[in-house]
Amino acid sequence: MALDEALLEWHSEGKIPPTIRFYGWNPATLSIGYFQKVEKEINMEAVEKYGYGFVRRPTGGRGVLHDQELTYSVIVSEEHPKMPASVTEAYRVISEGILEGFKNVGLDAYFAVPKSDEEKSALKNPRSAVCFDAPSWYELVVEGRKVAGSAQTRQKGIILQHGSIIIDFEEDKLFDLFKYSSDRLRERMQRNFRNKAVAINALREEPLSIEEAVRAFKEGFEKGLDIKLEEYHLTAEEEAHVWKIAKNRYEKDEWNFKK
Repeated sequence: MALDEALLEWHSEGKIPPTIRFYGWNPATLSIGYFQKVEKEINMEAVEKYGYGFVRRPTGGRGVLHDQELTYSVIVSEEHPKMPASVTEAYRVISEGILEGFKNVGLDAYFAVPKSDEEKSALKNPRSAVCFDAPSWYELVVEGRKVAGSAQTRQKGIILQHGSIIIDFEEDKLFDLFKYSSDRLRERMQRNFRNKAVAINALREEPLSIEEAVRAFKEGFEKGLDIKLEEYHLTAEEEAHVWKIAKNRYEKDEWNFKK
C-alpha cells in the first residue's frame, strides 16, 4: 500500500510516467476499504488464527483476501488525454486492460453493467463486507460471476486504481474473516457468494500460475490501453521513502483500526 501511495506521489510531482504495477502479498493479507469499520465488520481473531496480515487501503470498497491472486495497480494523471473525467468511465478505460488479460488466459470476460434499479441500489447499500459479493460498474465478469474486484481513489490530480484478480480462493477461510449477526446469515451469504464470484482456475482445465498471469495481464494492459510498458526499478532512496510511508501509516494501528 505504501508503494502504491509513493507512486501516486511521484507521478503527481512529474518524477515518473503513468505506471502499472503487479504484486503479491507475503503473508497473505486481508485488506479493507478506507471507510470500513473493523470492530463492526472484521473478525480479527480469525485473521490472527490464520496468520494473515491486515491493512486498510487508501481506496474505498470492501474486504479482499490477498492470497492466491494477482494484485494490480494503475497510477495515471486525471489530465491524461485518454482518461475520462468521470470515475465510472475511468474504470471502464483502465479495465479494458484487465479484460484483454482475461482473454489472454482463455476466458470470455465482459464488463458488468448494473441495469435494473435494484442492481444499482445494491451497489449503494452493499449487504456484505466481502468485496467479491457483487460486481460494480465495469468490473469483470465471466459466465455471470465476478472474477476481479477494483477500487479507486483520486489524490493530487492522480488516479490510483488497484484491484485483485483471483486465481484461486478458499471460500470458508474467506468467510471466517468477517462478522455476521447469525450463523444462518453467514450460510446464506456464502451460498449467494458462490453464485456471484469465481476464481480463474475454477474456469480453466489447466491451472494458471502467477508468472503466467503476470505475463497475460501485462500484455492485456498493453493492448487494452494501447501502450508499451517498460520495466522500472526503485532506487535505494525511493525504496527508503516507501518504507517510511509504511512505518508512518500502514504499519500503524491508528490507521488500520481507525473508527
